[in-house]
Amino acid sequence: MTVSKLVERPRNPRDRRLKGKAGRVAGGTPNSLRLVDPSRFEAVIEAAARQGLLGQRSSRIAGRVSQALVEQAKKRTGIESDSELIKFALASIALEDRFSAVFEKSRGSVDPDLKLGF
Repeated sequence: MTVSKLVERPRNPRDRRLKGKAGRVAGGTPNSLRLVDPSRFEAVIEAAARQGLLGQRSSRIAGRVSQALVEQAKKRTGIESDSELIKFALASIALEDRFSAVFEKSRGSVDPDLKLGF
């Protein structure tokens, strides 16, 4: 089953995933207040799958976090399932591109006498 099918329609009522509908999702949060749209969720999950990060689910994570943190993350992402929220968060961290750190490190490394043509 592809990620897009999982996003569009959950397999069963207990398996609530990100809903790709216009308007309101996860607790009635308007799309304009969400940081993560369904296409970004899908892109992150597909990229993680391509890199082999979503193979067999054999690891379990347990921990205590603030309920307010979980609720806010669900509202801001539109993800309703705890498992999907954790998977998206971990995949986002694992796939982070570090562009900003590399860009910042290169600051001042261009010769000021270089002719850029403008």
